Amino acid sequence: MVAKIVLLFLVFIGVLAMFGKLTVPGQKKLASKRCPKCGRFRIGKTCSCGKKG
Repeated sequence: MVAKIVLLFLVFIGVLAMFGKLTVPGQKKLASKRCPKCGRFRIGKTCSCGKKG
């Protein structure tokens, strides 16, 4: 009984690991829209922190 519970737990952890490796489409595009200085999203060519990024 205990072995069955441990086996199910390990399978569950394996499935979670597979889902954790999935990437969201467009993730690189979103990351490039952030200001490299402060990390906020840029609107236009400048950030609200005043730095050009």
